[in-house]
Amino acid sequence: MLANAKISVIGAGQVGATTAVRIAEKELARQVVLVDIVEGLPQGKALDEMEASPIEGFDTEIVGTNDYKDTENSDIVVITSGLPRKPGMSRDDLLSVNVKIVKEVTEQVAKYSPNSIIIVVTNPLDAMVYTASKVSGFADNKVMGQAGCLDSTRFKRFIAWEAGVSVKSVEAMTLGGHGDDMVPLVSYSTIRGVPISQFFTKEQIDRLVDRTRNGGGEIVKLLKTGSAFYATSSAVVQMIDSIVRDKKDVLPCAVKTQGKYGLEKDLFVGLPVKLGLSGIEEIVELKLSEEELKALKVSADHVKELCNRVEELKLL
Repeated sequence: MLANAKISVIGAGQVGATTAVRIAEKELARQVVLVDIVEGLPQGKALDEMEASPIEGFDTEIVGTNDYKDTENSDIVVITSGLPRKPGMSRDDLLSVNVKIVKEVTEQVAKYSPNSIIIVVTNPLDAMVYTASKVSGFADNKVMGQAGCLDSTRFKRFIAWEAGVSVKSVEAMTLGGHGDDMVPLVSYSTIRGVPISQFFTKEQIDRLVDRTRNGGGEIVKLLKTGSAFYATSSAVVQMIDSIVRDKKDVLPCAVKTQGKYGLEKDLFVGLPVKLGLSGIEEIVELKLSEEELKALKVSADHVKELCNRVEELKLL
């Protein structure tokens, strides 16, 4: 385990603040630094969260600040800064404004914590991971995005509801970009090891896949003034837990493909990876069906279009 870890969370909105308290409650760090540009916001939320510590029983220190200097020598930095989606918006609609934000944040991360692992949460996710990688200059194993863990937990939840079983009996995974063309792997989705195709009709499976792809949008429509944050923060902490505790858990994360699955080597797309103390220790190559590989390629092509737009807008 990474002893006395220091983890910084950039952005004290719903995702950032919830992530900070989940890290603390699991005692995955000695200190969590919550950063935001709004004066008083991270300080107030950090104090509120710390006042819950005697009840929840954690000794992790949560510090709120507006100064990146307080993040110095972080082991892991989570970037949640950026505008959230509103009803009617796609993740891609946030591209230009959030690239600028993530660029500025990453510059500060690279300045104060050059040896850290970066986990990006800001949307449009895959393009933001590309931005963080290019701006930071960090090694490929040190920059990743949280998307697949969130999409996968949604898929698992929907499968469990449909089958009327415990979520603990369900395994499922999604790959590809964090968008409407993500790829829920039906062939690797099981209930106690039994493929879901033996439980559901094709129509049921198609409905589950569609709901998973639109899971974030469904919540945005309901909330009207924000986007998902409870499951999002849990998914981030799942990644952090595997890194800090050196679990070598295989999780779907947005990473540089390095040519795996026949994809262009410089793209950042959701793939299954082994996460440990050094970050991304291995990209795991699953045997996908021809249909799944085709869908993954389509999703990767969309990510490429977004990254090309970032370059065309000369935002970096």
